[in-house]
Amino acid sequence: MTQTATNLPASGPLADFERALTASRDASFAGLGATFYTKLPGAPLPAPCTVGYSPETAALLGLDPTAVKDPAFAAFFSGNFTRERSPAAMSYAAVYSGHQFGVWAGQLGDGRALMLGEVEHAGKRLEVQLKGAGRTPYSRMGDGRAVLRSSIREFLCSEAMHHLGIPTTRALAVTGSDQPVRREELETAAVVTRVSPSFVRFGHFEHFYSNDNVEALRALADHVIGRFYPQLREADDPYLALLDEAVRSTAALMVEWQAVGFCHGVMNTDNMSILGLTIDYGPFGFIDGFDANHICNHSDSQGRYAYRMQPQIGYWNLFCLAQALLPLFGAHYGIADEKVRGERCVADAQAVLERFKSHFAPALEARMRAKLGLEQAREGDDQLANRLFDIMNTNRADFTLTFRNLARVSKLDAQGDTTVRDLFLDRPAFDAWAMDYRARLAHETRDDAARAAAMNRVNPKFVLRNHLAQTAIERAAQKDFGEVERLANVLKRPFDEQPENESYAALPPSWASSLEVSCSS
Repeated sequence: MTQTATNLPASGPLADFERALTASRDASFAGLGATFYTKLPGAPLPAPCTVGYSPETAALLGLDPTAVKDPAFAAFFSGNFTRERSPAAMSYAAVYSGHQFGVWAGQLGDGRALMLGEVEHAGKRLEVQLKGAGRTPYSRMGDGRAVLRSSIREFLCSEAMHHLGIPTTRALAVTGSDQPVRREELETAAVVTRVSPSFVRFGHFEHFYSNDNVEALRALADHVIGRFYPQLREADDPYLALLDEAVRSTAALMVEWQAVGFCHGVMNTDNMSILGLTIDYGPFGFIDGFDANHICNHSDSQGRYAYRMQPQIGYWNLFCLAQALLPLFGAHYGIADEKVRGERCVADAQAVLERFKSHFAPALEARMRAKLGLEQAREGDDQLANRLFDIMNTNRADFTLTFRNLARVSKLDAQGDTTVRDLFLDRPAFDAWAMDYRARLAHETRDDAARAAAMNRVNPKFVLRNHLAQTAIERAAQKDFGEVERLANVLKRPFDEQPENESYAALPPSWASSLEVSCSS
């Protein structure tokens, strides 16, 4: 339904939410000052309508569930009322820098995102940001808009990742308009409302490091520590401890991505969350037929962000973060000689970075054991998992369905193999692996039913495949938003059987292989 309200209501749930957003809060990002952002209102989205809405995210924010029925809802979450705000409460776009595709890109920033403010509810503080709300000083050559296609994808995947148990920013709503936007072809404009404890990225730290602004760098680090890691204030070196937290959370995130076959597509340092959240859903994709070298972003001609490369890139990005934080390290050393102090800081940072490997590898091995239904680690488990990936890769076996259907394999005989076996063209290769898998299962104490139940709790049946998102997008372009809601509801229960929604778990249709996503959104 197209919204017609032109002014923010003086009372009601949206007025209450606006007051909550603009309330002054201690230790907020906005409190860091003008060095960190530029205040400006959004560009009104003409005749907006509500395309998608997450009641769960609304509940996180304390937003009254009746608000979505307000005629002003779509206009509010398109940024159309930001011009009514006082200068003190004005929305803002943050500045940051970063490495893009491994190359220093210099100053970047929120080129089409505006922070509406921060809400405190149920003991949690969450920032609310509009992506696609118009040009900012950081838009460079862009128009400041997002398109319906990419906004629906981000909305659906943000919520789907949460329900998969993967750290992520959330999405409250998508609003759309008939306003034309030129990308690779003519599309229509949209705004997605994103929600997160923080939108601070590695690139924020890189920005102030590259500008030799140690004061701002320290203020930003103190903000993150104070808000999210207050215990680090007691560390010998709180800033080195902050790097350690980033190493830990980034390694954990890489495990989660690899375990479900998720490809981010554009792991630039300005798209890496300091809290280890999945952020900036652009040309992402869940792997269908497994290919370790799968590239989900057709703009990534060199395969820098291919599936198998993601952990390595996460590690590389942490090096960039460490370099940016380097001027803050070592205050407790008591070393007067700057050269000696610098060498000590570099050595300590390198030692922290090396922990990525000890965080990532054992956690991924444990996750793979769980996906295979193995309770206790035994020698040879890694080789068993790697052999499965090898034959999946050779046969382009579907990632999600392979692991989901392995739960049907019995440790007693091969009668339960058929469903998963049929995903492989080279059946003898699968049979040879399954024989070894069955031999390994013989050492497990759980019966088949208990093991299958445990496997189905970690191997999703439903993920946001590209063709499912595309179907919802095409219908939404015709003003039918029902499929966005239906798909979002299916993805809320990714581990449940949902027999009534079996089609959403099926192998992709042949036309899905021609779908391409890129950085153009």
